[in-house]
Amino acid sequence: MSDSDTFLYTTTLDPRARPLIEELTHEYDKRYGDYFSTGGAAEEMNRYPAEAFAPPHGNFLLLLRDGEAIGGGAFKHYDDRTAEFKRIWTRADLRRQGLAAKVLVELEIQAARQGYERVYLTTGFRQPEAVGLYLKYGYTALFDIEADPEIYKTLPFEKQIGHLAVPLASVQPQPQRAAQHR
Repeated sequence: MSDSDTFLYTTTLDPRARPLIEELTHEYDKRYGDYFSTGGAAEEMNRYPAEAFAPPHGNFLLLLRDGEAIGGGAFKHYDDRTAEFKRIWTRADLRRQGLAAKVLVELEIQAARQGYERVYLTTGFRQPEAVGLYLKYGYTALFDIEADPEIYKTLPFEKQIGHLAVPLASVQPQPQRAAQHR
């Protein structure tokens, strides 16, 4: 990550997110075509409304470099203790620099801050880079990683993140000074 890289919590409707989302849609089209449906990647990208990725149950972040989106990701409510991660992405010309990992770790921390104890996510069978990333960062594959991934279509993973939350007991209130009366 460059010194000028920052995270911005925003919405999928943020104009800075548009080029990244368009590139992701194009990448899905290249990798899968109309494999999943006749609507292809555009249908998948529009499956969830922006509100699904908004607090208090979700969040959407952009990784910015000099004010320009170079990566991003989101999560939404899956169940009371589980966040579902979606759309973890980095710009194609900036890959292999650890940016997706930075986004992944930031999303885990934020999901824990918002009360989630577990992450669930899926990736496509034609995304071996994503599979490698999730395995490297401690995710458990919920499928046989030795089998041909195409038999599964989508590849689910999970990870416990409850340990990332700051326990309330560790936040000590500051003692108040008694008012002096004269």
